[in-house]
Amino acid sequence: MQSRKNLANAIRFLSIDSIQYANSGHPGAPMGMADIAEVLWRDYMNHNPNNPKWINRDRFVLSNGHASMLIYSILHLTGYNISIEELKKFRQLHSKTPGHPEYKQTEGIETTTGPLGQGLANAVGFAIAEKILATQFNKPNNEIINHYTYVFAGDGCMMEGISHEVCSLAGTLKLGKLLIFYDDNGISIDGKVKNWFTDDTALRFSSYGWHVIKNVDGHNSYSIKQAIEESRSIKEKPSLLICKTTIAYGSPNKSGTHHAHGAPLGKEEILNTRKQLEWNFPPFIIPENIYKNWNAKKEGQKKEDDWKKKFDFYKKNHPKLAKELIRRTTNQLPKQWKKNSTAIIEKLKENQKHISTRQASNNILNKFFPMLPEILGGSADLAPSNLTIWSEYKPINKNFSGNYIHYGVREFGMTAIGNGIANYGGFLPYTATFLIFTEYARNAIRMAALMKSKHIMIYTHDSIGLGEDGPTHQPIEQLSNIRMIPHMNVWRPCDQIETAIAWKNAIEHQGPTALILSRQNLKQHHRTKKQIMNIYKGGYIIKGDYKNNELDLIIISTGSEIELAIKAYEILTNEKYKIRVVSLPSTNIFDIQDKKYKESVLPKKITARLVIEAGHTEYWYKYIGLNGYIIGINTFGESAPAEKLFTFFNFTLENVLNKSYELIKKHHIN
Repeated sequence: MQSRKNLANAIRFLSIDSIQYANSGHPGAPMGMADIAEVLWRDYMNHNPNNPKWINRDRFVLSNGHASMLIYSILHLTGYNISIEELKKFRQLHSKTPGHPEYKQTEGIETTTGPLGQGLANAVGFAIAEKILATQFNKPNNEIINHYTYVFAGDGCMMEGISHEVCSLAGTLKLGKLLIFYDDNGISIDGKVKNWFTDDTALRFSSYGWHVIKNVDGHNSYSIKQAIEESRSIKEKPSLLICKTTIAYGSPNKSGTHHAHGAPLGKEEILNTRKQLEWNFPPFIIPENIYKNWNAKKEGQKKEDDWKKKFDFYKKNHPKLAKELIRRTTNQLPKQWKKNSTAIIEKLKENQKHISTRQASNNILNKFFPMLPEILGGSADLAPSNLTIWSEYKPINKNFSGNYIHYGVREFGMTAIGNGIANYGGFLPYTATFLIFTEYARNAIRMAALMKSKHIMIYTHDSIGLGEDGPTHQPIEQLSNIRMIPHMNVWRPCDQIETAIAWKNAIEHQGPTALILSRQNLKQHHRTKKQIMNIYKGGYIIKGDYKNNELDLIIISTGSEIELAIKAYEILTNEKYKIRVVSLPSTNIFDIQDKKYKESVLPKKITARLVIEAGHTEYWYKYIGLNGYIIGINTFGESAPAEKLFTFFNFTLENVLNKSYELIKKHHIN
């Protein structure tokens, strides 16, 4: 039997050798946290390297993601599909070992942890999801969902504001199966953190309602194990284990200094470290007996097989629940979803009542969500404004059988938690706030897109149309910013039909979606069956289906401004001009349609194009070229009633007509 220190040293040397081989990386944290990792992964982690997606596995999150060689080394040693050759490709193009852990790129990685603190937030999402799923499906003497979420975090994670947001909520929700190992080594990139980080972290977490264990010796396996046992015995509080460690433990000249944080140790120092830790093996060579002690494939398979026996018993006694659990955790929609959702949208044609798209969204929640028990909603203390509460709303407070989370005023934390819930599986999360507050949440939105997490984000009060709250609350550039994030589907619907289709697309889409919704009431528009089907393509002709070569002008618009475009169309049509109005509720989806369809909607030869949208103009130039006009807003807003603001910013029929006449004239001259 190998000593625990030698087993931990396997992590250390795989890490520093890979970093040296890449000539890039962060050796300090993997060396400092190796002893904690050895105890956790060998004595406690419930996982199966043969099946990294086993539903009842423990979740491990490396929130200090720059320490990525720590998790890659562990995954290699325990038997996941990461070879020595992949470790040698650390930080190289298309490898399984990128600079920071990447979800869906490497087996065993539960979430993409790049910007510090977000992995911690994702883990809170995992713990919430585990607790709700267990409440919904577990039965007496048959707990098929019962696992822990473990997090490694560093000083940087603790300094980031998002850690305050999510850990406060985790304490309130009493997430007893969430354990954070805080790598309290006192060092960050700039040096000793005592010069800029003097919080009483233990007191802070105690005030959140956490169980806190101070002064865990992070290099003593007995101390680590004792702390884990104590934490796991506390059922009603998440636990923070404050582990005192030495960064770059074992390095004679760089341990305990910031010099080991973000650069290879160097060949000479690695030789010195080998001597210091009595590791007498060449780079990338791990003795068979160490591999044998680390390998978790046999034990992991046994754990899953034992669980399968429990699940077989569960299926016999609760067949409907078992079938539903499988459906949800394999990301399948109900069998009747397509038929029923399409029928609901078809009926909406009969409702011509003028309502806001946020109200249209709420209406569709009440129609769609009874079919989707996996829905788990939430808002950042704006539920009455976002209209995200629906008829079967059940908040999770003390009762985790619910379907709605009151996140409080925590936009960033909410979004990152939502990403965690999405990655966990078994749920379809939606989160909500005002569009302007995406500024607080932006990096978590980006992470959702990077991971292609199935997370629906509702952003209401989408323009100057919110009125009197003024420029601090009126989004200008935010919509364009979100549209430019790769892999994001963004919808800005103009009425309830477009809103319903946006929701249907979001539910079916295997990735994140942003729904951009109005505060003010909007006119409902009549469409043919063909037009309704074309909404699914992101853009379509809503008025003026003339032959392309006959067109005098194309007006492109979205959301609340569609009504203004159609008013101009009606006047210009009466004047015998051939005008087309194109609604582009989702530019992202329209852009990926085939060339033939895009040409049928926006023919290249028609250069007389006018865009109307109450937001920043820059995004729209790719649709109009150099010859078109954009009626938009490139300044901050003002405080006034919405109708006065639209007039002030020239969203008037008169201005649209004047711009249209100019473009028609230019087009005919050309």
